[in-house]
Amino acid sequence: MNTQTLGLRAKVRSEYEYDFLVFIGRFQPFHIGHRTVIDEALKRARHVIVLIGSAREARSIRNPFSWEERASMIRDDFTAEEQGRIHCTPLLDLPYAEQSWIRNVQMSVQGIACQYQVTGETRIGLIGHAKDHTSYYLKMFPQWGSVNVQQSHKMDATTIRQTFLRLDGSFDADTFRALGAADSTTAWLAEFFGSPAHRALQHEQAVTDDYHAAWKNTPYIPTFVTVDAVVVQSGHILLVKRRAAPGKGLWALPGGFVDPHEKLRDAAIRELREETKISVPAPVLYGSIKAREVFDDPYRSSRGRTITTAFLIELVGDEKGLPRIKGADDAEKARWVPIADLESDRLFEDHFHIIQTMLRDTLA
Repeated sequence: MNTQTLGLRAKVRSEYEYDFLVFIGRFQPFHIGHRTVIDEALKRARHVIVLIGSAREARSIRNPFSWEERASMIRDDFTAEEQGRIHCTPLLDLPYAEQSWIRNVQMSVQGIACQYQVTGETRIGLIGHAKDHTSYYLKMFPQWGSVNVQQSHKMDATTIRQTFLRLDGSFDADTFRALGAADSTTAWLAEFFGSPAHRALQHEQAVTDDYHAAWKNTPYIPTFVTVDAVVVQSGHILLVKRRAAPGKGLWALPGGFVDPHEKLRDAAIRELREETKISVPAPVLYGSIKAREVFDDPYRSSRGRTITTAFLIELVGDEKGLPRIKGADDAEKARWVPIADLESDRLFEDHFHIIQTMLRDTLA
């Protein structure tokens, strides 16, 4: 590399405060507030890394759009030159493994940064809008710089997606532009409107609205208590296919709500037997409980604040094979699934993360 080339690179680099600015968000969907942050990042950095959270999750009313769809919304709102400097990549939510989430962010950024030759120390920063508790990540990476972008207008992705999922009649682009949806997002929503996926999400939104309406006049917002059974044997885990919304058609752990006069452990065994008709006597199931853990992410369920206790049930391998099962009650089907075949985007709510947590010693 000659001196003239090095001098040119140094000049280009000096035009920017950072080599890479990192923007982390869910972008469900992408709106002009997000656009404002990326515009500022493009002014201050050579490259902008957009980490798209809630990646590879099943569609739900909180996460209706895949990470690829959201990446398309983002890229399509910028010029070709700007697109060349914007790098969208998926980021999995890990609500019960914060340090692993931090590591994933670091590895994603390093992976992209390594693709570009940078003279001297690589200057990396986080950029975002410190709007509320969801922006806590801006202080979680002390080794990087931090840029807080002020917003002149309050943008709310929740309102945009709920309006879209509650839309009755024809699609009106002006409605979504008024709510702050980016132009690319508005165009994408218009195309998605009326599709089978959109209709399924609309049904799920209506069911969830009915849940909320049932207790909207209570003096306090209720907290629901549920249980889940993580049953494993010979490298397989027992799952059920949900019969109804929310999450209709998704695979889930056997479980459900706790009865008023029931202990958590008893509820877990009852729900397990009701939903799977597993051919294992109750005393054996009780004796096979190896661990229990509480999962309380505030956003884990669209139905409201729901805290679940998961019970790890390890059954001893049998030369006769896996126990007989049959879907019943709230379960359309029951199935033994090889643990290696689990797919996060086919599992209900946070059940993939519950499984990962409960089987951490097994999967290590």
